[in-house]
Amino acid sequence: MASRSVMPSGRDESADSDQEEAPIAAANRKISKPRPDYGDRMEFREGTESPPNGRMSTDKEGELYRQLSKTLIGSDGHQLSNELSAPYEFPQFPIEQIETKLLTVQKEKEISTAAAPAREPSIGTVHDIDDDVDLNDFVPHFQRVNISGEDNTGVPTEDLQSASKLLIKALDIREKYMRVSRQGFPSNVNRFLSTINGKPVTEVQVMDRATIEELKGKDSGNPRLLKRLLDERRESLNHPVHPPKIDRDPWDCEFLPDNGTVLKCVKGVFMVYENEANAEQNKNIDYGVPDLETFVRDMQLLCALIADGPLKSFCYRRLSYLSSKFQLHVLLNELRELAAQKAVPHRDFYNVRKVDTHIHAASCMNQKHLLRFIKKTLKTDGDSPVCKAGDKLMSLRDVFESMNLTAYDLTVDMLDVHADRNTFHRFDKFNAKYNPIGESRLREVFMKTDNHVGGKYFAKLIKEVFVDLQESKYQNLELRLSIYGRSLNEWDKLADWAINNNVYSDNVRWLIQVPRLYDIYRANNCVETFQQIIRNLFQPLFEVTKDPNSHPSLHRFLQYVIGFDSVDDESKPENPMFDVDVPTPDEWSDAENPPYSYYLYYMFANITALNHFREDRGLNTFVFRPHCGEAGPVQHLVSAFIMCESISHGLLLRKVPVLQYLYYLCQIGIAMSPLSNNSLFLNYNRSPLPDYLSRGLNVSISTDDPLQFHFTKEPLMEEYSIAAQVWKLSSCDMCELARNSVITSGFSHHVKQHWLGPNYTREGVAGNDMTRTNVPDIRVCYRYETLMTELSNIFRSVLNEVEEK
Repeated sequence: MASRSVMPSGRDESADSDQEEAPIAAANRKISKPRPDYGDRMEFREGTESPPNGRMSTDKEGELYRQLSKTLIGSDGHQLSNELSAPYEFPQFPIEQIETKLLTVQKEKEISTAAAPAREPSIGTVHDIDDDVDLNDFVPHFQRVNISGEDNTGVPTEDLQSASKLLIKALDIREKYMRVSRQGFPSNVNRFLSTINGKPVTEVQVMDRATIEELKGKDSGNPRLLKRLLDERRESLNHPVHPPKIDRDPWDCEFLPDNGTVLKCVKGVFMVYENEANAEQNKNIDYGVPDLETFVRDMQLLCALIADGPLKSFCYRRLSYLSSKFQLHVLLNELRELAAQKAVPHRDFYNVRKVDTHIHAASCMNQKHLLRFIKKTLKTDGDSPVCKAGDKLMSLRDVFESMNLTAYDLTVDMLDVHADRNTFHRFDKFNAKYNPIGESRLREVFMKTDNHVGGKYFAKLIKEVFVDLQESKYQNLELRLSIYGRSLNEWDKLADWAINNNVYSDNVRWLIQVPRLYDIYRANNCVETFQQIIRNLFQPLFEVTKDPNSHPSLHRFLQYVIGFDSVDDESKPENPMFDVDVPTPDEWSDAENPPYSYYLYYMFANITALNHFREDRGLNTFVFRPHCGEAGPVQHLVSAFIMCESISHGLLLRKVPVLQYLYYLCQIGIAMSPLSNNSLFLNYNRSPLPDYLSRGLNVSISTDDPLQFHFTKEPLMEEYSIAAQVWKLSSCDMCELARNSVITSGFSHHVKQHWLGPNYTREGVAGNDMTRTNVPDIRVCYRYETLMTELSNIFRSVLNEVEEK
């Protein structure tokens, strides 16, 4: 029955948040509440706050029902949490009577604990810390869904073993590439892989992971363990929620001396030599970068895996099971999750941290914002020269006069930057929407960093977006800026633009997007081989790592660059697979554009070498997070699974159950933009985001291009609100998506400790601080236990086979 949103008269609406949380908090602390007075019709009945039903109007009937309630409930009715139903609700059967069943179930569960299957929830959090606590207070209690019996996967043992071997092989390949490139890989999967590979396994401390049974059996009387748990919980509560503000020039940093290494680009990959002598002898520092032959072999193996019939069936069954299990979890625990959220003071969806993990700087403002900025600039700075037409300098006023327009004539409709039904499956028309009023000249003036005015207007526009971010306080961006690879000085120009215009905010980090446009550059004779693009992209980065004084502005700017993105229309026709005999970048001089995986491999190889080089010098490293799976062949998702920490879009995973299951097991971040997809490739109601979320994939919501797809001042909140309305997402779902976005983001470990809690890197509930994330421990525990069960099923079958042999 849907509850009414009726408020009692005289209520202070400004304090509704506190008043809603107070009853739950009081119930948790077992604080007695005065008996309410419902008038002179009947005395108060223990066990309910609901007004008496009309059928119980006589004292005789009331006494009869009281006797029945004592028989059914017992004399301990005062122990029930009477605050669960609000005084303005009128249930036919009071929910408090249903709560008695819960108490009975809890007692039965304590008796039958020994027979229960092993579970692995992490140590949880408590909101009130007393010295007299039980270890059970640190693990969330909720209704778990488990499959009993040894054969609990629904497939024959032989199929399970063969599928497990293939999945473990795929996980092993990804772990190898993530480790060598210094990107993230889940510790729990790594631990399982170590047992298979015979590597030493670091046992997870009880602080990180423990079963309820083990805690009760072994350590329930261990005061030292309880003290450690309590101390850590106090430390988390005392840790500031907001990171300290930078009270210095954000561009100040230490400049290291030149380390004397020698750099060379050999067949598309940069090599680092300790000195000239080693360079002459071709003795480079071995960073373990996988060569092209290894990548092609691994790529072909994974492509064969996703086409394997029995494996496809197995993964489809597991994904279907995960969806059904989540529906049961919600059915059984939704009220508990909601009650847990209400019990947390101050925190709600609006004031939990959210990161827009996929947004382009050139379109980070909405269309009304751009219109106002153009009008304002035309009035205040209309006579300044902004571009060249041949040999003639043109002011902004001249540009508009050439179009027969004035500031008064401009409207949002005239700007024509919003995507519409005509852009569906037409990426060319979508790209044209970046030109205000259809004029590429206006795009160059207002939305480029390298132009006649040094990107001054673009910097002002972005800084206005930063002001809005600082006002909202809890929203953060990872903006994409373009490096095209046409010349060596692009990096220096971009860094000078950022520093000269002081384009900085605590709420923003940068990713560098590299468009896959070799064919266009080759046709216009900008480059002769693909290796020139590689050199233009990475040579300045290796040089500034070797000697920061060679590119001082770039060295300062790279502090806030977190990674690389690869962008373009994925639906372009291409040959997705290639062999070892494919031309290397120094030999690729054809007019044809290289395949997507070719781009990704050579970017990955150079990022890997660069990360090792920068790590050796104590500098920040980079991750690889490309656009992937928006359209085109599914092989794009295969190459991203091998080489990329996370991706944007991932729509095509819905068609490939093997890859979707692998992305789930590895918890690869997927930044999804449903409104963007709705205008370009997939209608909103067909978006797989709710399916991914229910199955437990690491998905988050992002905006992509607010200029083209959004209307409001807060496009990220607009994206969340539409998703919540269309898919009926709960508050818990929304906060889980927000938490995922922070974990996936490239903000520093120090910042994330403030946003998520100092222990956020730990597995399961131990890594969740509900007072910051507003995600109930129940939800985090469910996700963790479910993932561990899936991993255990896969690895156990292979280990059993090994033991039998």
